Amino acid sequence: MDSSSLSDYMSKTVENIVSQTIRSTLKNPKETAFLMKYLLTTKKAAARRKKSEKAGLHIPPFLIASITKSCNLRCSGCYARELHTCSAEVLDSQITCERWNEIFREAENLGISFILLAGGEPLMRRDVVVKAADSKNIIFPIFTNGLLIDNFYIDLFSKNRNLIPVLSIEGYQEETDQRRGPGTYKALSEVMGRLDDSGIVYGTSVTVTTQNIEEVSSKNFIDMLSNLGCKIIFYVEYVPAEEGTDYLAPTEKERESLAERLTELRSDYKDILFLSFPGDEKATGGCLAAGRGFFHINAGGGAEPCPFSPQSDTNLREVSLKDALKSPLFGRLDSEGLLLGDHKGGCLLFEKKAEVDALTGL
Repeated sequence: MDSSSLSDYMSKTVENIVSQTIRSTLKNPKETAFLMKYLLTTKKAAARRKKSEKAGLHIPPFLIASITKSCNLRCSGCYARELHTCSAEVLDSQITCERWNEIFREAENLGISFILLAGGEPLMRRDVVVKAADSKNIIFPIFTNGLLIDNFYIDLFSKNRNLIPVLSIEGYQEETDQRRGPGTYKALSEVMGRLDDSGIVYGTSVTVTTQNIEEVSSKNFIDMLSNLGCKIIFYVEYVPAEEGTDYLAPTEKERESLAERLTELRSDYKDILFLSFPGDEKATGGCLAAGRGFFHINAGGGAEPCPFSPQSDTNLREVSLKDALKSPLFGRLDSEGLLLGDHKGGCLLFEKKAEVDALTGL
């Protein structure tokens, strides 16, 4: 798929996501009103990206921004800790709130419609989350363990509908507590209840493994989340960053089975939006990382192909967001075909780490 066709595909994808989200919030007038207005901004954003495309610069509609390395949990199999991009400490190397705010403004001007806030635990950067709320033409799904959602955040999310908390859950209590720590499931259930009672649209992020794939895509599990008010479910394939966990990564057959199951779920649950990552790479002609569909900005400002591929030759402390998209590494990943091919599970570039390292001289 060439860059122009990919741009059209991604623009339609953004519009479809927003339209489906509107359908899932029809009983929430405040949320529906915001999304109807936001749908118009996505069309304007797509026009900006198309203009850039004609000028020779491909702008992705998505960004992933890891706004902190700090985290209040130590989850089993966490890719960020295994790749040394996460710690229990607050580090001085993190870029400032002011620079993040500039990046958000640059993104809006370029026509970027979604910025996924990640970490570490993003809610540990309250200053950055508050700044993100001001960028009303961008939706910020915030991928969080949910344990820091207090009265302040309930109020912030209620007043700023472009901030959408996405809570990590692994299945039922046994699976969630086993990976994230005792008591996590109970705390999450309580937070979900508070969000629902406050009329805040929220989502969940489920790490899909060979051990839980059947359970987390079952009707019982979806019913449980639906009863708690969840409106968006992200299925994220497990990436075996921790040595000896390759067996947990879904196989091609299991990924195909999940894709078929998601088609059924979308038909059965009209009020829930189902998304998967990395998604259908076959439909887009390869991996969407390195600026094809998105790229990752780490907590120190490094422009990386993907959170699972933490190599960088460009830093947003020194360059604009527009210039970061011209990263030589991104260009070589594309031109040398490293974004193409099959992979065992989770992430294509993660499996090609040695080849990506070679491009950056690591």
